[in-house]
Amino acid sequence: MEEVEAASVAEAAAATVYADRTSIVYGDTRYTWKQTHDRCHRLASALRSLNISKNDVVSVLAPNVPAMYEMHFAVPMAGAVLNPINTLLDAKNVAAILRHSEAKAFFVDHQFIPCARDAFKHLALPPFVVSIVDRETPIGARLGELEYESLIALGDTMRAHWEVLVGPVYLWTLPMFHCNGWTFTWGVAARGGTNVCIRATKPAVIYRAIAAHAVTHVCCAPTVLGMIVEARPDERAPILNTVRLLTGGAPPRPAVVEEMERLGFHVTHAYGMTEATGPALVCEWREGWDRLDARARAKMKARHGVSVLSLADARVVDPVTLGRVPQDGRSVGEIALRGSSVMKGYYKDVKSTSKAFKGGWFLTGDVAVVHEDGYIEIEDRAKDVIISGGENISSVEVEGVLCEHAKVVEAAVVAMPHKHWGETPCAFVVVKGEVEEEEMMRHCRENMAKFMVPKKVVFVEGGLPKTSTGKVRKLS
Repeated sequence: MEEVEAASVAEAAAATVYADRTSIVYGDTRYTWKQTHDRCHRLASALRSLNISKNDVVSVLAPNVPAMYEMHFAVPMAGAVLNPINTLLDAKNVAAILRHSEAKAFFVDHQFIPCARDAFKHLALPPFVVSIVDRETPIGARLGELEYESLIALGDTMRAHWEVLVGPVYLWTLPMFHCNGWTFTWGVAARGGTNVCIRATKPAVIYRAIAAHAVTHVCCAPTVLGMIVEARPDERAPILNTVRLLTGGAPPRPAVVEEMERLGFHVTHAYGMTEATGPALVCEWREGWDRLDARARAKMKARHGVSVLSLADARVVDPVTLGRVPQDGRSVGEIALRGSSVMKGYYKDVKSTSKAFKGGWFLTGDVAVVHEDGYIEIEDRAKDVIISGGENISSVEVEGVLCEHAKVVEAAVVAMPHKHWGETPCAFVVVKGEVEEEEMMRHCRENMAKFMVPKKVVFVEGGLPKTSTGKVRKLS
């Protein structure tokens, strides 16, 4: 199995080359890569002793704690399939995932034991349960007969040799349940890095962790970038070294990118999806772009870029003919991917799998253009394109113009029914300070084509609704 080999090779390389280097930091707990190597092998051995075998599903409901990271190696080593569950789901959804995946074992952090207990009420036969506990665990907050550390103690390990080299210090703000943390659970190990684990993605926690551990790398959804930029003075701490930050999910606002770089972050924009195992496109920086002014550089960073090395190919095509669209920055098509990192299909869903693939390509549903230099830039999700009087309107493009207004913090544009045009744009915006609707409308009229101007602007307090992975929820 490729997944078993990848997990084992990455972890073994880290244990061999970086054995004495810190692998995980969590509160007062610290592990070296040799210790992580031993713990992962012990856990894999213990899982096999519990009759967890090839292709069995092991589910886990936990925040970004060391156990969650270790399971990304130990479960594949045991030949099993890791199923990290979204911690924002309710008990019925958790039960549905456990039932659908036919999970043989279920690891539950103490924080989510109430949810797990409620989930079991919806299952005829609950899986074998292991509780993940630590110093914060209240007395009596256990589920099942085994605890995580006790299970590790049951397993066997092996020896390793090493030398110490420098590696990254990676801060875990991105949930590991989200496409295995964009695959950086394994990537950090391959580079012999240190994993800085935190429970809550909050501005004060992020700033404090960066300052305390000299963090060098972090992945963040664009909403987290906003949290960092908008942090109160009492939530901040000095950032004394450059922090390389990878973001994706939606184009970052140029103004936010500018501010992030002023704070000490080097921002790189990527595009990906779970079906393509994390990042698929990355905005590789070109030397000539350094001569652009700050706003122009930020706009270039908002491009989604070129294919990552793990993909055989990524292109923008006509969804009917699969022919490439011209590299003119105007002709739109759908992003299509092909390569070993693309999924084999949706689990137990032949119909959706058949719909997603065509002519050997995975069709993403994302509408994009290709610039003259070959860089791809997403215009919209196909389902979010607004068709007004026969004209296609990119909601992303309208949102980008709205966010250029100095007082706009967030913006989302959706289709609104119209008796004459069929549908027209409706904008939802979060602002700081006082802004009149007419001021926003005037800003739009001055900066976009007439047919694209929203017919209505709704001001939202407290932020736009988000999905569990930080994207704006347009269907709520």
